[in-house]
Amino acid sequence: MAPIFADSSVARWLLVLVMVAGIYFFIDFLVPVLAALIICVASWPLYCRLLAACGQRRALAAGIALGLIVMCLVIPMVLACSYAFQELKGWVGWLMVANQQGIPAPDWVAGLPGIGEWLSEQWQETLAEPHAPESLIQLVGGEHIGNISRWVLALGSNALHLALTLLFMLITLFFLYRDGAGMARQLDTVGERVLPARWQRFSRVVPATISSTVMGMGLIALGEGLVLGTAYWIAGIQSPVVLGVITAFMALVPGGAPLTFTLVSLYLVATGHMANGIGLFLWGAVELFVVDKTLRPRLVGGPIKLPFLPTFFGLVGGVKTMGIVGLFVGPVLMALLVASWREWLHDDSAPDAPSEAERWGYGKRKPSALPTTSPGPSGSHGRQKRPAEATASTNADTNADISR
Repeated sequence: MAPIFADSSVARWLLVLVMVAGIYFFIDFLVPVLAALIICVASWPLYCRLLAACGQRRALAAGIALGLIVMCLVIPMVLACSYAFQELKGWVGWLMVANQQGIPAPDWVAGLPGIGEWLSEQWQETLAEPHAPESLIQLVGGEHIGNISRWVLALGSNALHLALTLLFMLITLFFLYRDGAGMARQLDTVGERVLPARWQRFSRVVPATISSTVMGMGLIALGEGLVLGTAYWIAGIQSPVVLGVITAFMALVPGGAPLTFTLVSLYLVATGHMANGIGLFLWGAVELFVVDKTLRPRLVGGPIKLPFLPTFFGLVGGVKTMGIVGLFVGPVLMALLVASWREWLHDDSAPDAPSEAERWGYGKRKPSALPTTSPGPSGSHGRQKRPAEATASTNADTNADISR
């Protein structure tokens, strides 16, 4: 019986059409799926150890891993955000009272050398009069103040949407843990067909980049927010949880955490708490030195180090398109883009030259099996054949690199 579609290009276009339709119908689940993929790839080496301890029972290991992530990551972040929102309510109440009565200039403003008198006059004109803060906010915010107020009023619906996104992410993460090895093998097969000359290198760069970005940016940012938030509480700063969350977000940007605790230290010094301000600055400096010299090289250890501009674009673009989840998804995608670009520039003509991933210890490049040709009946060369042993070896090597 003759095939319905004799031309293979028609079948390819039908496959592309089906994939586009699937992406269209499942586009709303893109954010939780991407977040689950990033967490799964970053924690895959630990999951492999857990799987071995569970006797290769995938469902049990996936359930335990999911429970650990909920207890160690999700619950602390939810508690921190809830405390931060409670403290923000206090800020809003203070701002409403200050708007009605005005904000008098503190005594230390006039005592600043050089600019104290001028700054005190400007403060008196713009903030000290009743309803002056409202005018200043309107002047600074301009036409965007309405959008900001609507966003604040929609926090309830945003919280519900975030909870549903978190639920879908956890469900996806469970199945990625359970069936991740099979998915990786299928991806290896497709990758070898699409990029036969470069897939071996990309299959090492992608997990290494995701792991280094999550470890070097996500976990270190959370740790700095926790440590410096504790320092704010010890120094007597009001709303230490809010400032700790802000510090964690700022730590995602190079130089953000030092800027945050330096400004808080200057505020303490300016308000007369000299010892607390100096102590907070020294605490932050020591913490930053320990992180940069000991923890960051051990945790990052990956094939990519993002400069400031791609990191900034990843953060802003991620938040704009994906919300708060984009704080972590955006930099990871930008890191993958930069790593793929650098690997594509790698010279394949020099087989002994290490790639970016190999320089950081993510496996050595293994020579791919050369295709063999079989002569046809008339002496001409037939189609190229690849040995089955080489294909199996390539898949095994790639899986080993993914789980490294």
